Amino acid sequence: MGVSGCGKTTVGAMAADRLEVPYAEGDDFHPMANIEKMASGIPLTDEDRWPWLEIVADWLGEHQETGGVATCSALRRVYRDHLRAKAPETYFVYLAATREELLRRMTGRLGHFMPTVLLDSQLDILDPLAPDEAGVVLNALQPPGKLVSEAVDAWITDHR
Repeated sequence: MGVSGCGKTTVGAMAADRLEVPYAEGDDFHPMANIEKMASGIPLTDEDRWPWLEIVADWLGEHQETGGVATCSALRRVYRDHLRAKAPETYFVYLAATREELLRRMTGRLGHFMPTVLLDSQLDILDPLAPDEAGVVLNALQPPGKLVSEAVDAWITDHR
């Protein structure tokens, strides 16, 4: 979980490979209207996000028994609560980074629909992972391989 540019896709795909479970890129579940809206520099509203979150929640629920990794911004606590309602064992990995680093990363990537102008709107609504939520907060400035190791190790430790 985290805002655009934090490394969700890279870390999520690598974690799924390491765990040998299916991977789902949350952006792939967005309806075209959401993608067009974001590409135009217009932040999504809760009304835009709920149908998308429902699809992500369904995917997580379908993989609850066998395991799976899905990337999803899950910016607000209420969004994460919704995901957990369908998949109670969901474990969140919050990739935290500074605004400056996120902006640098977003500026450097090619072919992504999310413009840098939307970064502040995401940061404005971000509810960082709370201590009572199952998951771990990681410094997204670390190399992806280290983040995957830390995420998997944290999950293993929390599930003993």
